[in-house]
Amino acid sequence: MSDHNCRVCGLYIDDLPWGRDGNCPTYEICPCCGVEFGNEDYTKESTKQYREKWISEGAHWFEPKEKPEKWDKKEQFKNIPQEFV
Repeated sequence: MSDHNCRVCGLYIDDLPWGRDGNCPTYEICPCCGVEFGNEDYTKESTKQYREKWISEGAHWFEPKEKPEKWDKKEQFKNIPQEFV
């Protein structure tokens, strides 16, 4: 299931952000953290850097109207693919 989760914030994404093979990013934008799949999350290091920056700036939703009413950042972070924690 982690193939559907954002590497930065753990949000479940309907379309596979990195394609079926995990190597072909969609270059779509995560509505939660705003990462562009295939750009800022290309390596483990770049993913961590983006996450740290996003959190330090307040972890605001990129698309605020898509934020669930009872959003729990810590719960969502549990869905970050292990190789990108």
